[in-house]
Amino acid sequence: MILVDTSAWIDFLNDVDAPKTELVAATVRAGSAVVGDLILVELLQGLRTMAQERLAAAALSKLQNVLLCGPQIAPLAAANCRQLRRAGITIRGTIDVIIATWCIENSVPLLHNDRDFDQI
Repeated sequence: MILVDTSAWIDFLNDVDAPKTELVAATVRAGSAVVGDLILVELLQGLRTMAQERLAAAALSKLQNVLLCGPQIAPLAAANCRQLRRAGITIRGTIDVIIATWCIENSVPLLHNDRDFDQI
């Protein structure tokens, strides 16, 4: 199981020629790609047409979908935000901290192309 972040999906969907794009394709082919609910929101909100949204939603619904933030993860993510802030690290979005916290708590690798995750 590998959680694929929005940043990696965007490169994949835009057919960016990069090693991480190949990793997304390989992960999907292997059946180990996981989509988080918050990642799905980020992906679908960025699409321009309803047709694109329908196609993407149908394709992504075939993958394992997980709830990234619930009553167990929320307080841990908040604590991680505070710890990062105390360390002088500013993360641009709360969703990234939630995603990272879910991955840490579930021992699931994260495939991404986002510098915030490197700091977390």
